[in-house]
Amino acid sequence: MGLQPLEFSDCYLDSPWFRERIRAHEAELERTNKFIKELIKDGKNLIAATKSLSAAQRKFAHSLRDFKFEFIGDAETDDERCIDASLREFSNFLKNLEEQREIMALSVTETLIKPLEKFRKEQLGAVKEEKKKFDKETERNYSLIDKHLTLSARKKDTHLQEADLQVEQNRQHFYELSLEYVCKLQEIQERKKFEFVEPMLSFFQGMFTFYHQGHELSKDFNHYKTELQINIQNTRNRFEGTRSEVEELMNKIRQNPKDQKRASQFTAEGYLYVQEKRPAPFGSSWVKHYCMYRKTAKKFNMIPFEHRSGGKLGDGEAFFLKECTKRHIDSTDRRFCFDIEAADRPGVPLTVQAFSEEERKQWLEALGGKEALFHTFNRAIVPRPEGGINDQGLYRVVGVSSKVQRLLSMLMDVKTCNELDLENSTDWEVKTVTSALKQYLRSLPEPLMTYELHRDFIVPAKSGSPESRVSAIHFLVHKLPEKNKEMLDILVKHLTNVSSHSKQNLMTVANLGVVFGPTLMRPQEETVAAIMDLKFQNIVVEILIENHEKIFRTSPDTTFAEPTCLSASPPNAPPRQSKRQGQRTKRPVAVYNLCLELEEGDSPSPLKEDPPSSSQDSLSTPSPTTSAAHGPPGPDGNHLAADRGNCGDATATTPSQTRPSMVQWLNMQSPTTPSSNPAGTPPSPRMSPFPLSPAASIVDKLPECLINRKARAVYPCEAEHSSELSFEIGAIFEDVQTSREPGWLEGTLNGKRGLIPQNYVKLL
Repeated sequence: MGLQPLEFSDCYLDSPWFRERIRAHEAELERTNKFIKELIKDGKNLIAATKSLSAAQRKFAHSLRDFKFEFIGDAETDDERCIDASLREFSNFLKNLEEQREIMALSVTETLIKPLEKFRKEQLGAVKEEKKKFDKETERNYSLIDKHLTLSARKKDTHLQEADLQVEQNRQHFYELSLEYVCKLQEIQERKKFEFVEPMLSFFQGMFTFYHQGHELSKDFNHYKTELQINIQNTRNRFEGTRSEVEELMNKIRQNPKDQKRASQFTAEGYLYVQEKRPAPFGSSWVKHYCMYRKTAKKFNMIPFEHRSGGKLGDGEAFFLKECTKRHIDSTDRRFCFDIEAADRPGVPLTVQAFSEEERKQWLEALGGKEALFHTFNRAIVPRPEGGINDQGLYRVVGVSSKVQRLLSMLMDVKTCNELDLENSTDWEVKTVTSALKQYLRSLPEPLMTYELHRDFIVPAKSGSPESRVSAIHFLVHKLPEKNKEMLDILVKHLTNVSSHSKQNLMTVANLGVVFGPTLMRPQEETVAAIMDLKFQNIVVEILIENHEKIFRTSPDTTFAEPTCLSASPPNAPPRQSKRQGQRTKRPVAVYNLCLELEEGDSPSPLKEDPPSSSQDSLSTPSPTTSAAHGPPGPDGNHLAADRGNCGDATATTPSQTRPSMVQWLNMQSPTTPSSNPAGTPPSPRMSPFPLSPAASIVDKLPECLINRKARAVYPCEAEHSSELSFEIGAIFEDVQTSREPGWLEGTLNGKRGLIPQNYVKLL
């Protein structure tokens, strides 16, 4: 059960139940305030987490961008080139995604956090201030009353009158403050539904946009991803194909390393220890060098390199070889040595040591070495990116008020109506014609769906399954007066066609419900509870549009139980009375002319109509005598015949010649949609026009006031609201009184007091 409406009239009674309802509203607002505070806190945490994620993802993207695959060989294949570029592509993808995430994080603050903080501070904060004033004024009012009631009656009349005046003024001020507070409470309860949820929608729209853009980025990346998958597979296949060959070669080299020597540009190469002499008395040191010799040029290169220290120890040397001499064993204390002499340093030999005698022989052979001759030499150092039904906002876009009034006046006048050409005239825009239709329907003294059935239409829209809602509305539509049902059929058929073009005109079924809910339905009494039911009027219209064929082209189930008493009532149980049930009172009704009609097709258009008598050709309301003088309505009257049984009078127009048909209204009907009536026969040349008012508006008399009566239930019923009573057949109600709600009684059953459908009980 939701919060009960706070009626303004209860402010003057200020009953305990009224105070309980106020406290319930206050508690709900306090709960909302706490929830919003927690949500803002979580939202800020979400923003902080998003920023941390963005920073980490951005760093990850930079790492991907900076890494580069090195290839083996002197050229890359296309597959290797794509694989090498893959990390940079991944990095670009993440970078673009992060740009969108940063935008989303900013939008969270602007679209969610700030609006929620503003709503909490300005709206909920304002209610708190109003509550303080209300509580303070309550205390002051009742304290003053208590003090006033203790005044002695022996005081002077002038003093007593002055005290009475002061108390009355204070009470009046308290009532005004109470009214404002009640209004504010209900306003904020309704306001929070959009001012709180709208930022959430904007937030999720930002989330959806982010993920949609991420999806679009991934789609742009798809072609590269597909290509990369092919490249990776190609590389894998090549790897599998070459691995066996590599292993085979490895095994060959393992078995005969000398026979599998790699071809090289150098005649000989390998490591040699080079003796570096130092001044006395430090002797000399042996430094390992990687040496390369090209015999054709007689060029010798040496690069110092130490594996244990991790690399080169200095710049290398290059010189041209003059000669190479094998060292005798007795000329040095080291084995495997030989001397080399540079051409630019004759007489200064360089002593080197091989790893083995075999390697020394290979070097000597490559260098053309010979036996040692005892001389020295110096080393040389070598430097180093239609119109109509398809109009956007159809029925939402409002026409100019003066033009709408002028069009209505011309359509209501038989003379000017004949001269109208809505199809070829540029004077009447689509929004002017649609606004005229809406204004006409709203100006009816009784809505098209009648006051009598208003509550009955609202109840099924509030609860029940979709199937039961449709069945209930179906049943109730066929309880409408015949002319009302015919007009509703034509209008809803048109709206169905409008909704079918929603991709162009943006008027979905929900949008049409918002526009035509209050146009086709309205309560007889304006109360806060009735205002709360506005949204259910929209739902009723949506059901009519979505189920037009079933509701207007098929007969309702006669065994369907009224939704107001659910399945607890037997099939023959009467419906609960609404605000229009009871005895009827007669009243004179004005009959108007209107050439604005809807064809049996899908679009509103001015149709054929019998011109009424001259006394009805103006917008002025005829006198009761004149209206009643026309007698009962004929079959072709240009008004709604309110079929309310055999009680009440109706008026009719004088039959006359048929007026020439008018063009379709701004060509709003789809060219592919045939116009036909429910029976499938060609449309009649005489259609039911739209009058400004029904022909007869017959109001039920309410029963005489009941006080302290008893009543017995003649049908069972199950309550749908906490204010109603559930009961079985034969239940006896005590202290039965007439309710302020038409068609309902108030009574007590088993110590509980509540509402009882008047036509479900018999007074005792």
